[in-house]
Amino acid sequence: MKRERQETVVAAETEDQKGKARMEAEDGGVDELLAALGYKIRSTDMADVAQKLEQLEMAMGSSAAANDDALLSHLASDAVHYNPSDLSTWVDTILSEFNAPSPPLPPPPLSPATLQHHFDLHPAGTEQNSTITTVDIPSGPRCPAEAYHLEPLHAPAVTGRIVNGSDTQSEVSPSSRDRKRMKLCTSPPSSSSTTDAATSPAALPVVVVDTQESGIRLVHALMACAEAVQQDNLKVADALVKQITVLATSQGGAMRKVAGYFAEALARRIYRPQPARNLGGSTLDFAAFDDMLHQHFYESCPYLKFAHFTANQAILEAFAGCRRVHVVDLGMREGLQWPALLQALALRPGGPPSFRLTGIGPPQPDHSDALQEVGWKLAQFADTIRVDFRYRGFVAASLADLEPYMLLGPDAGDIDGEEPEAVAVNSVFELHRLLARQGALEKVLGTIRAMRPRIVTVVEQEANHNGETFLERFTEALHYYSTMFDSLEGGVSAASDAAGSGGRRNQVMSEVYLGRQICNVVACEGAERTERHEALAQWRVRMGRAGFEPVPIGSNAFKQASMLLALFAGGDGYRVEERDGSLTLGWHTRPLITTSAWRITSAAC
Repeated sequence: MKRERQETVVAAETEDQKGKARMEAEDGGVDELLAALGYKIRSTDMADVAQKLEQLEMAMGSSAAANDDALLSHLASDAVHYNPSDLSTWVDTILSEFNAPSPPLPPPPLSPATLQHHFDLHPAGTEQNSTITTVDIPSGPRCPAEAYHLEPLHAPAVTGRIVNGSDTQSEVSPSSRDRKRMKLCTSPPSSSSTTDAATSPAALPVVVVDTQESGIRLVHALMACAEAVQQDNLKVADALVKQITVLATSQGGAMRKVAGYFAEALARRIYRPQPARNLGGSTLDFAAFDDMLHQHFYESCPYLKFAHFTANQAILEAFAGCRRVHVVDLGMREGLQWPALLQALALRPGGPPSFRLTGIGPPQPDHSDALQEVGWKLAQFADTIRVDFRYRGFVAASLADLEPYMLLGPDAGDIDGEEPEAVAVNSVFELHRLLARQGALEKVLGTIRAMRPRIVTVVEQEANHNGETFLERFTEALHYYSTMFDSLEGGVSAASDAAGSGGRRNQVMSEVYLGRQICNVVACEGAERTERHEALAQWRVRMGRAGFEPVPIGSNAFKQASMLLALFAGGDGYRVEERDGSLTLGWHTRPLITTSAWRITSAAC
């Protein structure tokens, strides 16, 4: 009996070895490029599987399937159908439920025609002549690109609705945001459902997906696509940008959104659609749209509020004891920064000083005088708080076209024996744009130095998106905007819940605001690439060469900025830090914007 049992064991082991040998022989025909993405498909089945996947994509996009809510809810349940062992049979099962005939092959999902969306970029600033007018108001880990398959893979089904790029309004979030691995989904336990599941020919196989693993693949695909773009290997880049669109659908929240914006930016760089100015657009249209997005960004998150508050505090301290003050704002926009400063000056011991404001802004598409409207509103506010207020607006296409005598005006010197004006110059997210034109920044800093201001306040993104190579800029931008979108997702959600539909609209428009920056950093070159952000260390070098030295921002600004963030809904993740006399606002451990103050060096006086 013992010998028979041993013989049985030996026979079983022999049979198991033969089975393994057969499996290894079969795996020898697995396509290696698809295996890099996690799909085990034999090379002989490639054509059949590709045709079925294309049929599935068309069936899912058809009007009949789109209207079948029950079927879509079944496919978009908590389970995600991903990387099945028998992909061909699984696709056949899905197609049988749609009951759709085989449609013709679809066009590529990303084409130059579809890229003319709200990401149309600014035409080159150098091609438009500057016009300057004035408005006066009287007193008052990465994988190489070759590791990825060169044909697009269409996602079979994902949790929620499939979206492309920036389609944020149609997004459906997963049921649990913190869940990293989707659990196996089964039918409710009942005798009838168990019998039906066992006998139904259309029963769907359920596969577990690790969203963290697919997120890593998504980042690797983004980096590989950027590397292919830098190497001018557009064939590989074209295939990878389509893979990115597919992989992004398996993600949720900020990761999917930021990946969609980067995918669209890469597509614009690869396909190079016609510039917007040849399609009826203009720089003026974009300026008006940017102003609108800027206002939504101001309302939805604390970054601009922090910038305005800290700059105002530095200006207020520099104006201590002055009876005549003059602020030059290099980016006036809606004038949101100045009511708070006017109110602080009105409460100053000894009474408010005479306040003059010079605002600079771009031309408007409808030729309206937006700067005048902003000036009238500020004048009315100043009148209610008893502040002597004067205002002048300059409409200019470029800051480099301005001269010191234009900004100072005839009232800068002594008037009837009074003391001269104390001048402050303010720039919030403006100086980095000048780096797109050679010598423009030096020209503007020279103009500022000639005005001899008491203080110059500068707010800029704490990032380096002006590196020498494309891959360097892309990597930095991917890290920076991923953190920025995380802060929007985490901090804005609480504010949106409190504000209702208006808060949600502000969040969506803020994402578009950042998405346009991503598109400019990634898709543009030369004078059209205006989002040339640099970190504080680089600005120290530039300002030092221009004859400026840093002015430490006082501890009061740090304390009050921290209190401001404590009042902001969902502000637990925001961090204020003091760095070498400057203040930074970041999300958790990553600094995102920096406020710094400067004055003319004694050697330059």
